[in-house]
Amino acid sequence: MTTSFVRTMPVVLALALASIGVSAVAQTAAPATAEPTTTEKVKEAGKDAYDATKNTTKKAVNATEAGAEKAWDATKSTTKKAANATERGTKKAWSATKKTTKKATTATKNAAVKTGDAVETAGHKTADGMRSTGAAIGEKIPGTAENAAAKK
Repeated sequence: MTTSFVRTMPVVLALALASIGVSAVAQTAAPATAEPTTTEKVKEAGKDAYDATKNTTKKAVNATEAGAEKAWDATKSTTKKAANATERGTKKAWSATKKTTKKATTATKNAAVKTGDAVETAGHKTADGMRSTGAAIGEKIPGTAENAAAKK
């Protein structure tokens, strides 16, 4: 036997024995774990319920905030549209009122002028008629200028 063999032999034997012990430990059954108690089960269920409630509440808050923001945006947009439509309608109504007032004023002026002309014409015709009637009467009355003019 050589010295190197003598030195490696104890190491080989130690490794062989160790491998036998490792395989024996691997074949033994693991110790049975104890079932959790009812208290532990209730605590675990309570923790799960709390976590689920927390997550659901967070989702509900986020959904409510998103819905409120959408509603605010829609209200803001609709209000702006309504204000713009009212402003346009007011401008149109003002323009129509202005135009109609101008037309009515012009029509009233024209009617007043025509009425004035008609009254003037009627007054002239009446005056002419009265003069001619007066002249005709004056021709028949002796001593008047019309009578003298008619005899000539």
